Amino acid sequence: MKKILYIFILLVVTLAGCNKFEEFEQNPNLPGEVPPSLIFTNVSNNMVYNPWSDVQRWNQFWCSNYAYYDDQEYDWTTTNFNYSNLNNVKQMVAEATRIGLPENNAYSALAKFFNAYYFVDMSMRLGDIPLTDALKGLDNTTPAYDSQKAIFVQALTWLEESNSDLQKLIDANDNTLSGDFMLGNDLTKWQKVVNAYKMRLLITLSKKESDTDLNIKQKFADMIGNPAKYPLMSSLDDNLQYIFNTTTNKYPLNPDEYGFTATRNNMSATYLNTLASLHDPRTFIVADPAPSKIAGGLTVSDYEAYVGASSGESLDDMSTKMLNGEYSPISKEKYYGTYTGEPAIQLGYIEQCFNIAEAINRGWISGNAEEYYMNGIKASWTFHGADVASNWAGYYAQANVKYKGNNAEGFTQILTQKYLGFFQNSGWEAYYNNRRTGIPTFLTGAGTANSGRIAIRWQYPSSERTTNADNYNAALNSQYGSANDDINSEMWVIK
Repeated sequence: MKKILYIFILLVVTLAGCNKFEEFEQNPNLPGEVPPSLIFTNVSNNMVYNPWSDVQRWNQFWCSNYAYYDDQEYDWTTTNFNYSNLNNVKQMVAEATRIGLPENNAYSALAKFFNAYYFVDMSMRLGDIPLTDALKGLDNTTPAYDSQKAIFVQALTWLEESNSDLQKLIDANDNTLSGDFMLGNDLTKWQKVVNAYKMRLLITLSKKESDTDLNIKQKFADMIGNPAKYPLMSSLDDNLQYIFNTTTNKYPLNPDEYGFTATRNNMSATYLNTLASLHDPRTFIVADPAPSKIAGGLTVSDYEAYVGASSGESLDDMSTKMLNGEYSPISKEKYYGTYTGEPAIQLGYIEQCFNIAEAINRGWISGNAEEYYMNGIKASWTFHGADVASNWAGYYAQANVKYKGNNAEGFTQILTQKYLGFFQNSGWEAYYNNRRTGIPTFLTGAGTANSGRIAIRWQYPSSERTTNADNYNAALNSQYGSANDDINSEMWVIK
């Protein structure tokens, strides 16, 4: 009798549930609808790369000399996809439609930029990735991979459309954007960001300048030749950057961190020794002198007192030398003195200057490469607080600084100064430029592992091997000639 009663109760509950399935399906702890501005804030926040992160260590800007915290090894394994962020971008557009915005609105226009950004971000780390079949949920749980070339073609198309859509909104004085913590909901600045990012991608494709499908030289020339259609950044004020504060978003290095990291981290030779060799005043701003050099009679005003450690040095040697005062610590005053630090540039005017200088040097466009080269250096000085008026003439008079012309030497100067301008900003761009050009020379040795090589890609997420194995293996064979997911294999963009 009890068994029959239990079955009856279960049947009643089940039937009742059928009538109210939608109610039970909804999670009362999660909002069913959100404003697009809230999603925009989240999508923007997730694209931020912070200073003094692992990324900046692999850019060879700083070193960890304490094994408990980290090392300089390029022994990468898997990385993650960005599809959760791309799903958020998709939902942002849907929410903008839900609240009644027209088809072309600030969120839909910038969604195209975010799509380009996040797909390229994945591809630059991995190579081929799913795009066409991606974001289809249960309709396609095993998406095929698109070629890296196809990723860039689509990204450039999105950026062209984003620029056009933003211009229409600006002309109509139609701005519904809200939730923008980086550019204050300013569509004119976002349009400049879109075009500066497109310029970054065209430079990234420099090894493909003969590819008629891409037509990168003409695209670059079109941008420079039509500033009304393709407005670009004109100063540091146009930077897409993340501002730190004293409460919720403190700068990664701050007074609270000094006791933990100040002696366990130090400046790298690739960056600091290049600055010092050029007698660059940024040297005195970003680093403190090596204590042993001061004890030996040098002063804080002597460039020779500033010494970075090779990223290739073993941790034991680096730690010992740091304890002996042979290496320069990170500047205590600049980086541990406040909670706010300097903004974290994600895409900026400094990079844009050097990208244009490189395009002129390569012969893609006509123009004065030296002017853009100088503007890039001066902008970086200004960003870091160096006195341009007092120091520029003497600095630029040096033979190894003054632009040597549109030749191989001038090219090396542009890429070297571009690297210096990337210090603690713009995510992986310093590494990507080194991977593309070999400039500057990244230091290797026991401390970088990977048999003395700088790794040039990451492995696909491990889940792909089990949930999407056929497409995963096909992508590896198509790109690298085998099913070996090797961190030292060359992807299409750098071949």
